Amino acid sequence: MDTRSMMPLFLEDFLARSTAKHERLQPVAKTIAEMAKAAAVVQTAIASARIPQYVTAHRDQANATGDTQKALDVFADETFLAAAKASPVFCYGSEEQEAPVVLGKGSLALAIDPLDGSSNIETNISVGTIFSLLPALEEHRGDPVRMYCQPGTRQLAAGIFIYGPQLLLVMTLGFGTKTFIYSQERSGFVLLRTSASVPADAAEYSINASNRRHWPVPVRRYIEDAEAGRDGPRRRNFGMRYVGSLVAETYRILQRGGVFLYPSDQRDGYASGRLRQVYEANPIAFCIEQAGGAATNGTTRILDLVPETLHAKTPLVFGSKGEVETFAGYIGNQDFN
Repeated sequence: MDTRSMMPLFLEDFLARSTAKHERLQPVAKTIAEMAKAAAVVQTAIASARIPQYVTAHRDQANATGDTQKALDVFADETFLAAAKASPVFCYGSEEQEAPVVLGKGSLALAIDPLDGSSNIETNISVGTIFSLLPALEEHRGDPVRMYCQPGTRQLAAGIFIYGPQLLLVMTLGFGTKTFIYSQERSGFVLLRTSASVPADAAEYSINASNRRHWPVPVRRYIEDAEAGRDGPRRRNFGMRYVGSLVAETYRILQRGGVFLYPSDQRDGYASGRLRQVYEANPIAFCIEQAGGAATNGTTRILDLVPETLHAKTPLVFGSKGEVETFAGYIGNQDFN
């Protein structure tokens, strides 16, 4: 349902209503409200190509996961860390930090990729922030890394901020996936769509085809059959889309269906894929499932996996449920109902 012609529902009002019905979400609501303020700050820095009061000493270093770290990555990380400090967050686990930052209060563990797709900044492609909120369990407080070694089914909330032509927040509290848009006029996020619904079948797939020579045989066979179109075994035509920004891929699939694939491959260091389970795969899987889609590592539901570390990697296949199940048939004929 498109709500643009109705009276606007502000993010804070939506969170207040949700809290009234689900008391356990009170700390979640406070944290998301603070993160929304941080996202507006990051959007301004991206749009203006200027980082306020920031020394670019960290430019082009490597982050905790080995990716090139730009000054804007560091700025986004510091901005969201400040938001976490103003929230009931016990610890902050970021792609940009080797270990969780213990804040020492609150009931939540925040896992975050502060600026996913930052290598696309110069090309004006949408980038974003991916986040997950987990319970900060008492038994893990002496070893904060263990807080992030929970299956994705324990997430209390998850979402993505998308920095592009529009500043969007796509989020779930466990009862549907909602989309909010930032209004400059109102200086806040307002509800754009009350629910997202991923079509069950796909007409598009998204994969980095430059890695074809490294793919396992079942992955290569799946793509070849899709490429064969109506004359092939799939008996229908597919379009290929790949932009290299995980948040942009996710939003496109939420809007019109499709399937995204980042499988494991034969390159050194890619046996478990490339994407991080805790702060990339888990939150996206939660949002996609709450919109009626599916997300797996090719053979197992993403949200059932138990990560071993904050930065654990996983293959990721998500999108239209029918197509995710079809891909699974190529890999191992598993059922994800």
